[in-house]
Amino acid sequence: MTDSMKMFVLDEADEMLSRGFTEQIYDIFQLLPQSTQVVLLSATMPQDVLEVTTKFMRDPIRILVKKAELTLEGIKQFYIAVEKEDWKLDTLSDLYETVTITQAVIFCNTRRKVDWLTDKLTARDFTVSAMHGDMDQGQRDVIMKEFRSGSSRVLIATDLLARGIDVQQVSLVINYDLPANRENYIHRIGRGGRFGRKGVAINFVTADDVRMMREIEQFYSTQIEEMPMNVAGM
Repeated sequence: MTDSMKMFVLDEADEMLSRGFTEQIYDIFQLLPQSTQVVLLSATMPQDVLEVTTKFMRDPIRILVKKAELTLEGIKQFYIAVEKEDWKLDTLSDLYETVTITQAVIFCNTRRKVDWLTDKLTARDFTVSAMHGDMDQGQRDVIMKEFRSGSSRVLIATDLLARGIDVQQVSLVINYDLPANRENYIHRIGRGGRFGRKGVAINFVTADDVRMMREIEQFYSTQIEEMPMNVAGM
């Protein structure tokens, strides 16, 4: 099946590897003919990506592209301490009814969590859209078209698609789950402050998440403040 394959392109390699697809990716590489040209695209170069280049690429040429100017400037960053994971849904529902939302993106760490949260919010009569890697390109295109046009105002998504969401009207990003990879934090919330616009990022933080939040603060030399009680005017 792969004997005639001339080129193999692995996009978002860092995301694919961090999401547990290492075994499948290794299996594919082992089936490729020696003559197949391999192109690996990655926004970051963690150790697992470097291992792939060492094991499966012959005389690789590394091409570095200047990083897109993502900044946290102009973005108000808050956290809400949530005692239990199970309480995040009620916290989100309360927030949904308090904050004025132009357009918002809610990030979860897994496709299953995206589907679960979408079902739960829909059952509570909130209008939301969902997008993740299990959907085909046609479905994603329709959802993004609706989101960009404003007919859909709240999008629930995974990190795999975080870098592809570039919508000027996004005023609020909610990290239902903190990213497992701190480099993804700016990819998630950076879009809220693009085009010179202001934005708000709200992080749901359990006791288990505090360490990661502190790492994010240190990594970006930023401060994530506790959410104030009066949030209606944000």
